Amino acid sequence: MTLAPLTRPARLRQGARVAVVAPGGPVPGERLETGLDILRGWGLDPVVGRHVLDVHRDFGYLAGADEGRARDLEEAWCDPSVDAVLCARGGYGVQRIVDLLDWAAMRAAGPKVFVGYSDITALHEAFAVRLGLVTLHGPMAATVSFLKDARTQDSLRDTLFEPESVMTLGLETAGVLVPGRAHGVTLGGCVSLLAAGLGTPDARAGARGGLLLIEDIGEEAYRLDRILTQLSRSGWLDGVAGVALGSWEDCGPYEEEVRTLLYDRLGPLGVPVVEELGFGHCASALTMPLGVPAVLDTDARALTLDVPALR
Repeated sequence: MTLAPLTRPARLRQGARVAVVAPGGPVPGERLETGLDILRGWGLDPVVGRHVLDVHRDFGYLAGADEGRARDLEEAWCDPSVDAVLCARGGYGVQRIVDLLDWAAMRAAGPKVFVGYSDITALHEAFAVRLGLVTLHGPMAATVSFLKDARTQDSLRDTLFEPESVMTLGLETAGVLVPGRAHGVTLGGCVSLLAAGLGTPDARAGARGGLLLIEDIGEEAYRLDRILTQLSRSGWLDGVAGVALGSWEDCGPYEEEVRTLLYDRLGPLGVPVVEELGFGHCASALTMPLGVPAVLDTDARALTLDVPALR
């Protein structure tokens, strides 16, 4: 089945209430406070989930108990006074809470803006499959790139408030692995999470007709090889219309190794592939909407949306 566009939430207005949650790893308190100040400076009213600063008593890589992390997300989503839910950070643990959420209640609450990246990819996929909702692969409130990089902040702020001003996405770093032009619906995120989701209730049948946006961090070349090979052998990449590549931080030497691997695994798909488009675990990370129809054009080295990310 070819991917169809998803429902777009409403853009934010001055004074909008945004909830900050931690579905995965533990959150540094000082970074969170700095991030909240940035959001307040945009005219937003941020509220923090009760368990955001928790740390799991046995597993220090988790932001508290699974139940607490799930409740924060669910309560924020179902609160009619909340217009958007922003993640504080990613980190392992998101997959552990997906099946603890009351998806029927969240569906009944209606569409809202949801923002995050990295392991939050598991929730992007769940929101697409279970809620049919456009989400934003974008910076998180307690991450260094959001706190330190003005371009990262600008991209998210413009997407939230004036989405028609960011219809063409790409940085001057972008290059071409495979030339061409393709139209499709955006999907993707952290590629290791997409592979890890295969066989779960939130796994889509595949990326057919889609523009696949992928990036990752800390995966050596042989592990990226395994991830991409698994996605290919499973049939998940069959019929994909085009591929946009983001950052590959700490994945090995890009020019000498990672690029060669990406071309080896993705080139045989016979579709346009743009590299270093400027999203993911990097400075100057663009906010990329998932679930929106767009054109990937290697001549322009950009992704151009058919419609704004938010209504």
